[in-house]
Amino acid sequence: MTAAVLIVAAGRGARAGRDGQAPKQFALLAGRTVLARAIAPFDACPAITSITVVIHPDDHELYAASNLGHFTKLTPPVTGGATRQDSVRLGLEALDAAAPDVVLIHDAARPFVTQDIIARVLAALADNDGALAAVPLADTLKRERDAALVDTTIPRGGLWKAQTPQGFRFSAIQAAHQTAANAGTPVFTDDASIAEWAGLSVALVHGAERNFKLTTSEDMAMAEALLGAGPLGWEPRTGTGFDVHAFTAGDHVWLGGIRIPHDQGLDAHSDGDAPLHALTDALLGALGDGDIGQHFPPSDPAWKGARSRIFVEDAARRVAARGGRIANVDVTILCEAPRIGPHRDAIRAEIADMLGLDIGRVAVKATTTERLGFTGRKEGIAALATATLLLPF
Repeated sequence: MTAAVLIVAAGRGARAGRDGQAPKQFALLAGRTVLARAIAPFDACPAITSITVVIHPDDHELYAASNLGHFTKLTPPVTGGATRQDSVRLGLEALDAAAPDVVLIHDAARPFVTQDIIARVLAALADNDGALAAVPLADTLKRERDAALVDTTIPRGGLWKAQTPQGFRFSAIQAAHQTAANAGTPVFTDDASIAEWAGLSVALVHGAERNFKLTTSEDMAMAEALLGAGPLGWEPRTGTGFDVHAFTAGDHVWLGGIRIPHDQGLDAHSDGDAPLHALTDALLGALGDGDIGQHFPPSDPAWKGARSRIFVEDAARRVAARGGRIANVDVTILCEAPRIGPHRDAIRAEIADMLGLDIGRVAVKATTTERLGFTGRKEGIAALATATLLLPF
């Protein structure tokens, strides 16, 4: 079964109180954008084959600046319409050529979705045209009359709060959206409503209270508090990595994902990027998930000459799959030459892009060994890295 995801990120977020600021989906939460946090669980889910983000026509620069390059399933963004309903329809049309079996539609403003919720929605599509994550209503409902006085109490039995993702058989929901557009129906508030209107069977599966939508400034503050919950909700983990490669004949070296001209190359099975190899091991070490040689053995010809960015991004996906986040990384490069200073900021930016981090959470330092040892004799390059993660209890 092929499963595509549409992330709806074209809204303006007026209720979030962000006048003069970027829309809430591009706001930073603990160093990563809300959008990046919404994408990550889908990108880490093996059942998902592609992810497409629908954005406002004014937001292409914000999207490009959101450090999403480390996601492997992301397709080019689609420009949305005047309403959420229009944006989803345009996103579905963009998926028409791929024709996935099912599609999950998710709000970019729900950054706390989990792989468990995703799996439950997908499983329900085996027997239904559609399925949505939802939570049973716990609060008593009141209907108001004039002057905000109580008119009546609404029984809460059987009532659920709809969330996303909402999943559907692709051809069925695309046809429902097109029929609704042609009929000029009133605007629907979610895709399950359109499916119900079109006569499709839609199942309820359990979401989570934590999978709330960021709507108001209060929600944004709550999200920041959740991500900064410290020892009450997150366990800090630190990992270290070390790597070394000898010089060989060549005209460049790869350091931190940047190609740097040099009068020698590095002897390695992959591209010999010692800083990225050390960083990969630091991330894996913090997770307690083996090392780079275990996941990418040098005996495997698949990794011959491979860019080391692949290894770092794989480690970052493993962090996301555990529901964790990368707090910061620190890389030190040991060599007499080439000079690292002129390339430091480019390396920081490249690593930040791989990990989906704000560049302020990436440190890159360089030092020599005062002409001592193999690096001092200019026989090779060494690198050390430290990574700090926050993993949920």
